[in-house]
Amino acid sequence: MRELHPNIEGPTDAELDAIEAEWPLIAAELDVLDAEIAMVNASHRGGPTALDWRRLRRAEAHVTRVAVEIAAHPIARKAVA
Repeated sequence: MRELHPNIEGPTDAELDAIEAEWPLIAAELDVLDAEIAMVNASHRGGPTALDWRRLRRAEAHVTRVAVEIAAHPIARKAVA
């Protein structure tokens, strides 16, 4: 039988470093998700307001800015042993 979780030790230091380096982008994407959820839930109050749309646009713009920043300054990848 095949083992479903062959790496039970958890993520390596290099993997944790990569997650930490990308965390600003992950957080920005979560802000977009929150704004999208608010848009879906806005149907209960007559539809999205101008503020809801602004929040979504700002969150999407923030994702773009963070992605550009990460692309402009790539992290030094540590060798995985």
